[in-house]
Amino acid sequence: MTGNMSVRNLLLVGAGGFIGSVARYIVALAMPLTGTGFPFATFTVNLLGSFLIGLISELTVSTTLVSPEARLFLTTGFCGGFTTFSSYMHENGALIRDGQVLYTTLYLAGSVAGGFLALYTGMATAKLWS
Repeated sequence: MTGNMSVRNLLLVGAGGFIGSVARYIVALAMPLTGTGFPFATFTVNLLGSFLIGLISELTVSTTLVSPEARLFLTTGFCGGFTTFSSYMHENGALIRDGQVLYTTLYLAGSVAGGFLALYTGMATAKLWS
């Protein structure tokens, strides 16, 4: 493997993803659904993950506190395993920062509407098979 696809980078992402996934599970255990049915754990993870990816990404760009390897481990690995929502928000932030308002709108609306449509279609397909 060469370039960014080195074994070391894959291991950094994998280790971070493992830890992030375990952390997400721990949050879910610590915050079970309340009587309202509102998914507080997922909501908390999404907000916390978005904060962390913003913090880490900015520290990587504006300081030397976070090395490229640590950024890969923390953002792609940990935050990606913790919540993909943080990556989604980070990508939308990058589009806005680059002045891509149309692409941001399409990505935000398309992901939410398309994701819901894909979810519903998957559920309907499963009902056909059962």
